[in-house]
Amino acid sequence: MTRLIDSHCHLDFDGLSNRLPEVLAAMEANDVGGCMTIGVTLEEAPQVLAIAAAYEQVFASVGVHPEYADHQEPDVETLCALAQHPKVLAIGETGLDYHWHKDQPEWQRERFRVHIRAAKVLNKPLVIHTREAAEDTLAILKEEGADTVGGILHCFTESLAVAEQAIDLGFYISISGIVSFKNAAQVHEVARSIPLDRLLVETDSPYLAPVPYRGKPNEPAYVRHVAEAIANLRQISYAEVATASSRNFLTLFPSSAAVLGPRVGL
Repeated sequence: MTRLIDSHCHLDFDGLSNRLPEVLAAMEANDVGGCMTIGVTLEEAPQVLAIAAAYEQVFASVGVHPEYADHQEPDVETLCALAQHPKVLAIGETGLDYHWHKDQPEWQRERFRVHIRAAKVLNKPLVIHTREAAEDTLAILKEEGADTVGGILHCFTESLAVAEQAIDLGFYISISGIVSFKNAAQVHEVARSIPLDRLLVETDSPYLAPVPYRGKPNEPAYVRHVAEAIANLRQISYAEVATASSRNFLTLFPSSAAVLGPRVGL
């Protein structure tokens, strides 16, 4: 059976970074063949890259999260330099978050544009965070020509209509442990309805642990519960979700295929 790939986790965060051998062993035991650990600041990028370099099954992204106002601002040159590391697959986590920044600050939108421009220079996909900002997120992706690189809308919680617009721009939709929550009707609809060839799975660990671990620290091994919830919603087998989501990851990130393809059985 095809094994899973956790498309979005934070192995450098507290609770995971101090127990990496245990975390990676749990991945193996739960048929998770690889993961992408996500950069959220420039200051922490060296640690993210060091983790990816140390473990064959771990890849990385580099970027500055839209929530983080008081950190070094990225520029195209810096992002491109960090992305020369052979384990870097994507630019991000980037995007827009109007939940915490309700005045919709222009600095956040400009930071997003910088990431898109770097991704285009590198021809690498983007990892997008969008919260209460779907209209502006899609508009900026279109304005900046992000369809030429594509990427992931991660931890997707927007409507099916937004998902469909993102897919039209060449993006994949990554579903997190929220899909296992009973009251997540909008996420359920998206997980049921999007094309299987545009679906990815993730933990966003150490956050958003799926049922039966809800409320506890999350880790990449638990991505199997995300896949199981999606399979139940779509009324298909777990194996179909595992095969599709892992194949989609390798399609989006072909430079990972030589390592992760054999590890997941594709």
